[in-house]
Amino acid sequence: MSVTEEMICITCPMGCTLEVTHAGKEVLNVEGNSCPRGVHYAQAELTDPRRMVATTVKVQSGLHPLVPVYTAAPIPKPLIFELLAQLRQIEINAPVETKQVVLANVLGTGINVIASRDMPERVGE
Repeated sequence: MSVTEEMICITCPMGCTLEVTHAGKEVLNVEGNSCPRGVHYAQAELTDPRRMVATTVKVQSGLHPLVPVYTAAPIPKPLIFELLAQLRQIEINAPVETKQVVLANVLGTGINVIASRDMPERVGE
């Protein structure tokens, strides 16, 4: 039995509204996409939805108390809240460099969490 759902493609700034007809995880038809990426997005969203995660982690002795971090690649959607819980427990030491790995191999996915800016050490008090 096929089902038709509406999705908004997030692979580019166009944000096409897709009408996706599928039978379970098999995509039968995609309409409304302005480019071929919409079809790939619909298939990925049905079989293995993933998202990039950007947040902050605590920094000890840093110029600021938090440093922004992000996942090096999209992680499976069902793991996002577990990842955020892990990151809330982490406190790294300053100095921090851009692209420094903050958490390696997130939840066994092979994806790293990386610092997205430098955080110098606080000098004097």
